[in-house]
Amino acid sequence: MSLDLMESLPGDWRERLDPLLDPIATAALEAFVAAEYAEQTVYPPQADLFNAFRHCAYENTRVLILGQDPYHGPGQAHGLSFSVREGVRLPPSLRNIYKELAADLEIPPAGSGDLTRWADQGVLLLNAVLTVRAGDAGSHAGKGWEDFTDAAIRALNDKTDRVVFVLWGAYARKKARLITGPQHTVIESAHPSPLSAKKFFGTRPFSAVNKALVDAGRSEIDWNLA
Repeated sequence: MSLDLMESLPGDWRERLDPLLDPIATAALEAFVAAEYAEQTVYPPQADLFNAFRHCAYENTRVLILGQDPYHGPGQAHGLSFSVREGVRLPPSLRNIYKELAADLEIPPAGSGDLTRWADQGVLLLNAVLTVRAGDAGSHAGKGWEDFTDAAIRALNDKTDRVVFVLWGAYARKKARLITGPQHTVIESAHPSPLSAKKFFGTRPFSAVNKALVDAGRSEIDWNLA
C-alpha cells in the first residue's frame, strides 16, 4: 500500500505547504502512515484524513482551533479536531466546549458533535497529529505529523488578513512560537478536557474570536450548530 500525502491534499493547501516541507521527512511520514493503515486499525478512516483542509480552503481560513491528536475510539474521529460524526456520543472535551459556548454566547448545546458547519465557515479544525492507532492515544505522535501541521500553521501565519489562532492546553500553546505576524490574534487558555476544564470555563473564546475578526473588518463566525 502506498500513500501520497501531498497529492491527497487539496491543491490550494498543497501549493502552500509544499515549499515548507522537507520531502525526505514527508516520504518517511507517508511510509509510516501507509503501513499503519495497512496493518492496524487507524483513525480517522483514510478517506477522512484531510477533511479539515477539504472543508476549509486556505483563502477562506479565518480561525484555527488546534487539537492534539484524533479521538481513538471507533466511529469518533472524522478529520476535524474535537468533532465527532452525527449520532456519536459527545466526548467529554466537546461537552465542555459546548458548555462554554452556552455561557459565552447563550448558544444552547447542539445535539450533534459534528462541527463541519464551523469548518465550512473558515474555521480550520486541525489536529497537530492527524492519525492515531485504535485505542492508543498519542501513538502516532513524533512520527512526522507535527512538521506537516506546523507547516500549515506557518502558511496561515503568512496570510496578510487576520487569522485567529485558538490554542487550548499546554501542547497547543507551544505552537504560539510559530505565529509571528502582528496582524494575527492568538487566544490561549486551558484545555477543555475534564482534567483542566475549571480553568477553561469562563475564558469566553468564541466571543473573543468574533471580536478579533470584527476588529479586522472580517465577518463573525456563526457558532450555532442547530
